[in-house]
Amino acid sequence: MQQKKIWMSVLFLVALLLLLLFFIPRENVPAPETRVILEHSFRTYIAPSCFEEADATNFLEEETLEKALELNYPPHSSCTEKAFEGNRDSGFIRLLKELDIVEKKSKDW
Repeated sequence: MQQKKIWMSVLFLVALLLLLLFFIPRENVPAPETRVILEHSFRTYIAPSCFEEADATNFLEEETLEKALELNYPPHSSCTEKAFEGNRDSGFIRLLKELDIVEKKSKDW
């Protein structure tokens, strides 16, 4: 009986800790697998949502953000920089964004 109370207390504390971690904000950045467009003529990368205003050439390639950073390509414009800015959201807010209850700032990641 005493051992059961100890286990219940431990489980309660673990559940409470996980719940608190769900609401604590943390730094979020785009995943390395995030899709980008490499603009090889200018040696830059473009966010898909910024492509229309990018005035890109025909020397393009679809790749990942990881590959763009590996090639040391900078963002093509301030639009691309803003699209891939990190944010500081809690797990709860990220879940709401994935469920489209709260609007995402960037549609690219």
